Amino acid sequence: MGSVADQVKRRYDTSGRRRAAEANRRAILEAARELFTARGYAATTMNGIAERAGVSLDTVYAAVGRKPAVFLELVETALSGTDQAVPARQREYVQAIRAEPAAARKLEIYAHAIAGIHGRMAPLLRVAQTAADPQVRGIWQDIAHRRAANMRELARDLLDTGQLRPGLGVDEIADVVWATNSPEFYCLLVEDRGWLPERFAAWLADAWGRLLLALPPA
Repeated sequence: MGSVADQVKRRYDTSGRRRAAEANRRAILEAARELFTARGYAATTMNGIAERAGVSLDTVYAAVGRKPAVFLELVETALSGTDQAVPARQREYVQAIRAEPAAARKLEIYAHAIAGIHGRMAPLLRVAQTAADPQVRGIWQDIAHRRAANMRELARDLLDTGQLRPGLGVDEIADVVWATNSPEFYCLLVEDRGWLPERFAAWLADAWGRLLLALPPA
């Protein structure tokens, strides 16, 4: 059995290695984001990512994986707004939506979250649109399918408030929100038409409210 000092040293060494690994991973993802958005997917090499991050090529593979895995990790962290991929139900804004009793406020929270997410996702969308790699296309299609599934959960949550227009069902609510919360739609108004993200968020919340919420009694 090792001494207390040896045990403390091992814990310290493990902690130090963990911090170094996390720092390398952040550097790799930031380097990949810069290169993908500046050069495109095809022109970005794994060696280039390693050089930009200041690490070895083996470190890139060990920390994140091959190029499609690097791109996927960028998408996941853009969705979560953190250094790590976070499942949808564990994200702060999702928990805030679930805890909010008013449908209108749920939509406001989500609209502002979407503006922040797509501010991070928009550059990656441009990369995906010009990438010929079928794995990148597959990643983007998978994200769209996941969004659609998540919108069904949101639709049920909204319906449970009893504050939506009569006759709306889960499918229609989910499809309307899914179509208008897409990164493509964000890019049309913010990047192509020059809207500020704050304007987009306010407009989106208002549009969802007009489309989905029951009218107040006359």
